[in-house]
Amino acid sequence: MARIAAILAFMLALAGMAQAEERSSLWPDIPKASGTPHPEGNEYWRKQHMELMKHDRDETMYEGDRQVQASLKACFDCHAVEDETGTPVTYASDKHFCRVCHDYAAVKVDCFMCHRSTPDGVDEGSAHARLMSEPEGETGVKSLSAYLMGKAPKAAMRTNSQAETGE
Repeated sequence: MARIAAILAFMLALAGMAQAEERSSLWPDIPKASGTPHPEGNEYWRKQHMELMKHDRDETMYEGDRQVQASLKACFDCHAVEDETGTPVTYASDKHFCRVCHDYAAVKVDCFMCHRSTPDGVDEGSAHARLMSEPEGETGVKSLSAYLMGKAPKAAMRTNSQAETGE
């Protein structure tokens, strides 16, 4: 009887470990990359990608090194997601590699306001132009410039204390 209980406990433990390794259905479906895996592993890159990209941004901007490893261009060499026609999607698509996780985590990505969101050779055209336009009512560069130049509507120029007291 003890052997049967031990065998059942062992089988339950194996089943639990197998289930724990499967991804939860609540996680986003991350598109597969087409290149070789990162030597540090995917988990490392998921946690550290922003710090690595900021580090390489600084090397590019302040030291002039344009051959950095974590550039957006290098990312899209492996992480471009294609639509039904085989054309890489832009950041305007919710299928874009970056958007899958960032939408899930409710994190706004502003890299693609200036940088391309597809590999070289792909025409981003009007999809990229839509990203560059300011949605109505959203505070952006134009609104901030108007505010700083004293040309903003009076409601936008209210101070925090005025907003709190309702004046």
